[in-house]
Amino acid sequence: QVQLVESGGGLVQPGGSLRLSCAASGFTLDYYAIGWFRQAPGKEREGVSCISSSDGSTYYADSVKGRFTISRDNAKNTVYLQMNSLKPEDTAVYYCAADLRATMNPDEYRYWGQGTQVTVSS
Repeated sequence: QVQLVESGGGLVQPGGSLRLSCAASGFTLDYYAIGWFRQAPGKEREGVSCISSSDGSTYYADSVKGRFTISRDNAKNTVYLQMNSLKPEDTAVYYCAADLRATMNPDEYRYWGQGTQVTVSS
């Protein structure tokens, strides 16, 4: 059974950091691209970052460039999203997703985790 489980969310003050994890089970992440997405209340789900399976190429939304870093540890079957200099507008439920091609379009991902809440507030 293909499963993705996110963890690492929580409440953090503006300027703080969090590291989200996306752990896979039932399949090997090596062959899959992974995307991180987020959805704030009343807003559409948006792409945050993704990483390819082939050469590890990474992509970021303009709103998070220079602050977020995506990485993968195939030995642990896990992908991470390091989030620094967090802002209140980063508050959302964060999801990871897997499929064969790295893209920032959520419609192109078949496998999804359940999401983890990130709240940035003082």
